[in-house]
Amino acid sequence: MWLLVGLGNPGTKYEQTRHNLGYMALDELDKDGRWKSERKSLVQKTTVGGHTIVLAKPLTYMNLSGDAVQALLHWYKIPPERLIVFVDDINLDCGRIRIRGKGSHGGQNGLRSIIAHIGSEFIRVRIGAGKAPAHWDLSSWVLSKITPDDAVDINSALNKISELTQTILDQGLNKAMEKFNGA
Repeated sequence: MWLLVGLGNPGTKYEQTRHNLGYMALDELDKDGRWKSERKSLVQKTTVGGHTIVLAKPLTYMNLSGDAVQALLHWYKIPPERLIVFVDDINLDCGRIRIRGKGSHGGQNGLRSIIAHIGSEFIRVRIGAGKAPAHWDLSSWVLSKITPDDAVDINSALNKISELTQTILDQGLNKAMEKFNGA
């Protein structure tokens, strides 16, 4: 069994914002829209290519994502190496993808919280949200709605999530990194 977590903030106020790219990535894997509240998250159990997976959107807000992730890993008895976290990254151009098997939080507060709770040995899929323009406050930038121009690149990346996930599950992390990093 695998746990796939999309980071974001709950509520309609945050829909279609750069900070919710993790939620949007999980929407690409959502098969029936039947989410239930469990362990501080919206959860859906499903299969991807014969693999049992738990999809989760933490309801703790970004900065406290580690609380929900730790609770889900414990509840489902899933080891951290079978955790895939989808998250926005302002250091990547819009729509770029970067996959890693471990590493730092890179200034991303959701990843910072997860690492503080479970360590850094989990797969992360970073989706480029674009760099903040010089006149923008960083917080305002990540909470801003995705512009139509940026949506083209972001949607292109989101359209790769199913295949990317299937590649990780079937062929492993290295093959997925080889195929999708920089895409």
